[in-house]
Amino acid sequence: MELGQLLVNDGMVTREQLKTARETQGSMRIDQALVKLGVITEDAILRKLSDEFGMQYIDLKDIDIDVELLSKFPTSSIYRHSLLPLYRENGHVVIATSDPLNLEGLDELSTVSGFKLLPVLTRSGELGNRIHELLGVGGDTINELVRRRSEEGIELLEEINEDFGELAEGAQAPSVIKLVNELLMEAVKLQTSDVHIEPQEHGMRVRYRLDGILRVQPTPPEIAQFYSAIVTRLKIMSHLNIAEKRLPQDGRIKLRVSGREVDVRVSIIPMMHGEGVVMRLLDKARMKFDLKAVGMPPTVMGIFRKLLELPHGIILVTGPTGSGKSTTLYSALNEIRDPAIKIITVEDPIEYQMDGISQIQVHSRIGLTFAGALRSILRHDPDVVLIGEIRDGETAQAAIQASLTGHLVFSTLHTNDAPSTFTRLIDMGVEPYLVASTVEGILAQRLVRKLCTHCKVATPIENLEIPSDFPRPLPETIFEPRGCRECRDTGYSGRIGVFELLKTDPMIQRMCAESRSSVDIRDYALSAGMTTLRSSGWEQVMAGVTSLDEVVRITRGDVIA
Repeated sequence: MELGQLLVNDGMVTREQLKTARETQGSMRIDQALVKLGVITEDAILRKLSDEFGMQYIDLKDIDIDVELLSKFPTSSIYRHSLLPLYRENGHVVIATSDPLNLEGLDELSTVSGFKLLPVLTRSGELGNRIHELLGVGGDTINELVRRRSEEGIELLEEINEDFGELAEGAQAPSVIKLVNELLMEAVKLQTSDVHIEPQEHGMRVRYRLDGILRVQPTPPEIAQFYSAIVTRLKIMSHLNIAEKRLPQDGRIKLRVSGREVDVRVSIIPMMHGEGVVMRLLDKARMKFDLKAVGMPPTVMGIFRKLLELPHGIILVTGPTGSGKSTTLYSALNEIRDPAIKIITVEDPIEYQMDGISQIQVHSRIGLTFAGALRSILRHDPDVVLIGEIRDGETAQAAIQASLTGHLVFSTLHTNDAPSTFTRLIDMGVEPYLVASTVEGILAQRLVRKLCTHCKVATPIENLEIPSDFPRPLPETIFEPRGCRECRDTGYSGRIGVFELLKTDPMIQRMCAESRSSVDIRDYALSAGMTTLRSSGWEQVMAGVTSLDEVVRITRGDVIA
């Protein structure tokens, strides 16, 4: 019986749902179309197919795969047919598939390997992840590269020479292009923020930053032979000088992946064993510039929104790289964006393009610096100005002057907490009284990983080592990570902000004008009710959003008086 009708007869889907799926299935199987519509889960279908075909249904997470056995099968066939050899059993090789009707792939793998195969069913997403984990990103492409190199004599140069055309030609080989594309597509699929491609003495290493943590991405060892071609391909895509290997270079790639626009900021730096590449991925489709989505608690949100209503002054967002400063600032601009307000930004680089806002790209090589651009744009009659980052005294002075002339100025600064921002600006050469009279508010922030909602587990508080500054009285339980297939066994999925907002008042202005230390300013702010990064993190732990270990990892302990 046809699978769709079988599901209807068993009451798993309705006739109307089956009809809709058939109208939209295209080249997909009917079960895939039903899963895509969300009317039934892949798990339910596979269990039904397991009963119908008499095939065992397994969870790959619980299986120990025989890696030595896996090496006896051609990588290209495993990738092409999504079939994964697992282990030997009673003279057969047990092989995982998500499609019991894939007889062609099973026959091909049996023929080329010489083994008798016993198929078992598993989820397609789990199967794809394990194949990538075991064989590495681009494993099938590496096979093609090795074959072409041996059969066609294509040489991919490791050292630069005068024949730049030949070097570019090697990097533009279809298989190299495919390999680089696979690296980027896998990174986008995993929602990676950064990709690190690092040369080593014996090979290369690829690492993806997921939810703020770097993880090694498995790759075939043969990929190291093509490292030079990979870097050259990335240079070509970034419009960089492919002949220059001695100096750092920065570029940008614009991609469209699965219909989504992705900006890739590329940084290439020469290192001991070759050029290191770091790519920051900015997935525009995933970004939502909404203050409600940033994760501010209601008390912080209320004060921050009042700061946005000020006619002039400086509002600073501080924190290390990757702490979500840009997202907060873009969300703030989106909050106040209005046809009656002229907003101009000066950025390096422009990360996201926003309608209704004039954005300027800094070009330091031709003299267009933050400070220089800021002095010029004040003649364009702006109401609100965003400076991407205050990096030096000149930019700080320009921001102060913009504020004094009646503009609301937003910017970022690299400091560890909000109170130390005052002393940082003074150290840059700004007069203390000017800092005191212009800085209206400072928002320090960090990102902590959110616990996976599918597997987080309530843990009795007595089983944990509790820091001394954790709020008392202690709760009976808090949530801790466990790990499941949904979060790739990390226990975490996504990130959320923790915040420390310092609003300037007359006492803080006086302390700043007197050049008091950041410790004194911090002590006063705490007495006035400021919530620290640490206490903001504890609130998220108490709410079951993040774990104790995450807050300890990201924030510094508060001093208990």
